[in-house]
Amino acid sequence: MPNFLFITMLAAFPALSTDMYLPALPTIQEQWGISLAEVNLSLVLFFIFFSFFMLIYGPLSDKYGRRPVLIGGVGIYVLGSVLCALSTNIWFLVTARIVQAAGAASASALSMALAKDLYTGSERQKVLAYIGVIIPLCPMLAPMLGSMMLKFLSWKWIFGCQAVLASMAFYGTLVFKEPEFEKTEGGILNMLSRYLVVLKNVEFTTYCFAFSVIAIGFFGFLAGSADIYIRGFGMNEQQYAMFFGFNAIGFMTGSFTCSRLCVGYSSISILKVSLIGVILASIGVLALGGSEYAFAAPMFLMTFSIGVSRPISNHMILETVDRDIGAASALLTFTYFIFGAVAMELISFDWPSKISVIGQMGILGGTIPLLSLLWMARRAGVAG
Repeated sequence: MPNFLFITMLAAFPALSTDMYLPALPTIQEQWGISLAEVNLSLVLFFIFFSFFMLIYGPLSDKYGRRPVLIGGVGIYVLGSVLCALSTNIWFLVTARIVQAAGAASASALSMALAKDLYTGSERQKVLAYIGVIIPLCPMLAPMLGSMMLKFLSWKWIFGCQAVLASMAFYGTLVFKEPEFEKTEGGILNMLSRYLVVLKNVEFTTYCFAFSVIAIGFFGFLAGSADIYIRGFGMNEQQYAMFFGFNAIGFMTGSFTCSRLCVGYSSISILKVSLIGVILASIGVLALGGSEYAFAAPMFLMTFSIGVSRPISNHMILETVDRDIGAASALLTFTYFIFGAVAMELISFDWPSKISVIGQMGILGGTIPLLSLLWMARRAGVAG
């Protein structure tokens, strides 16, 4: 299996694990007679445990290698998918989703590390951009596939489908030829201490945490979109899947645009423009989001701008470290998804307008990384 395809499959695990069953959330809520906050626990706790397990897999892969960690992690994911399909109540489903998260974390954390291991310089930046073009196909197609399955089958078949797709990635881990890299030594405490080494890197820490909030508006949309479109705007599951897929196209075109722009333009300039785009789009959500089309248009611009920024920001952050790549990659992905989990929990509350909350999240998500760029540039100028 080609390395590019393998990394892409691993990077797709978070989208595969969530977007396919988003159309089923209102159905599960009605079937079990539970609230939106309760059904959203299957999303929120997935991302919380997903994020924390990445902190374990990163150092483990630095010590024992990427391949054995991936074999164990992807195998756990397949088991978790089967358990989700067998769920009979929300707490069984939440527990099974935690098992899924424990496995998915290995794939997501190490996809970034493998990109660092296998590619260098501008080639890595282009690979991350191309992956950014392909990955949004998952959130574009997955809800459509999930809604089609809901039309003819039970929502439980969605998780059965996830188990089958993950089995293909498991085969990829078995045949993958791992590249050589400098492994860390010592026990568990020594491995975990590598996070302290990474966090002492001011440049890495600043950019890592600042750019991890960029997508909180989208994560709010992720958890609240089914309620907004199906319950708020009165759409059916198939119509909702189409509108959700429209946002995925925004990510895809944004990443494709990034792959074109990064050849002839300054990365920092592209980042600044994309962050301003996130802020302006979020203001548009606040001002225009009173109907399905008026909401979808600025959300498209928000996801497009995030899609432009992610490959460049990930590359920039990874360039700040030379060792402990697994730990750095895990920490980068951990912070991104833990902020996302907080955003998904916040949107579950009974707000007068979930659309307004998403807009406010987006403004915050664009402003913080933009300020970090300006602060680091000033700091570098003072040091010079």
